[in-house]
Amino acid sequence: MIMNERYLRHIQLSQVGSAGQEKIRKSKLLVVGAGGLGCPALQYLVAAGVGTIGIMDSDLISVSNLHRQIIFNEEDLGENKALRAKKHLQRLNSEVKINAFSFDLTHENAKKYFDEYDIVLDGTDNFYTRYLISDQCILSNKVMIYGAVHKFEGQISVFNYQNGPSYRCLFPISPKIGEIQNCTELGVLGIVPGIVGIYQAAEAIKVILGLGNVLSGKLLCLNLLNHQNTILKFKKNKSEIEKIKKGGKIIPIDNKDCYINYEISLSQLSNEEKIKWIDVRKRDELPRIRHLNSLTETVSIESLIGTKEKIIVFCQTGIRSKEFVKEMIKKGIENCFFLKEGAEKLDKWGLNKLNEIKHNEK
Repeated sequence: MIMNERYLRHIQLSQVGSAGQEKIRKSKLLVVGAGGLGCPALQYLVAAGVGTIGIMDSDLISVSNLHRQIIFNEEDLGENKALRAKKHLQRLNSEVKINAFSFDLTHENAKKYFDEYDIVLDGTDNFYTRYLISDQCILSNKVMIYGAVHKFEGQISVFNYQNGPSYRCLFPISPKIGEIQNCTELGVLGIVPGIVGIYQAAEAIKVILGLGNVLSGKLLCLNLLNHQNTILKFKKNKSEIEKIKKGGKIIPIDNKDCYINYEISLSQLSNEEKIKWIDVRKRDELPRIRHLNSLTETVSIESLIGTKEKIIVFCQTGIRSKEFVKEMIKKGIENCFFLKEGAEKLDKWGLNKLNEIKHNEK
């Protein structure tokens, strides 16, 4: 039995005790996404003494992350989120085994990593990965701790708990690309993901200990503007779950398709290339890109027909730019691509290229 002074306040709780803290120590939890939701959840789960924690995220830390992803600081800018989160969290609790995975969750690797953990906490901000997590949790028989944010609102639920409903029971059909914007495009009050992430951590601890009323078959909806908290109840849809189990594989959704060949990354671009940049964001969206000479904003597709330069379309996340490229292809324009990285990384890339040119001219 654990009698560690670090966890004394846990052990003093009659519902936890030394036996409960031992359960926490033996548990294994994977957090997919070390962003606004993952950061607060990770801090409390590591502090609680969860024995083994995996952190999976391929993203790099940018300055716009810092108002809500409070594990990180200015010295972490440009570094991988999973690796830096591990470094900071290990200082918080060296007794916890922390595994950092600096790559994305995919159809190919999901089973391998899910099989190594008991619980999967969803800290993602896109539907492709969220449905991937949901389906693999069904196949691997893992509990999924769900959280989502929208401006001033948040949602929390627990899926696949004790043969309960899954994410697809609540949302059987994935929204189409561009149909729902995320916080990168709409914005979010930094405190909201903090609150939701802490709720997720609390639900994870409740699942580990078998305590209280777990949010299985319930969707907790929070609104910080008017302090309205609502719990929506939903039932298990056996047919949705059986689709996954009978197929023995994850059902693909409309986020990965043939247009992936038209995706381009900043790392693929050379200094010699002539590029026509198309910004499909609204005029009030930041940052404004001022370092690229050939930047054109909100042009009509028809005016681009016959363009000889490589056309690269960008937005905040790649969602709207992909839709714009789809329409261009339908009009017969083939030399067009949508930028994998968003406007913020493009802005930094353009500034770096400008500085390189100035340096070479000296």
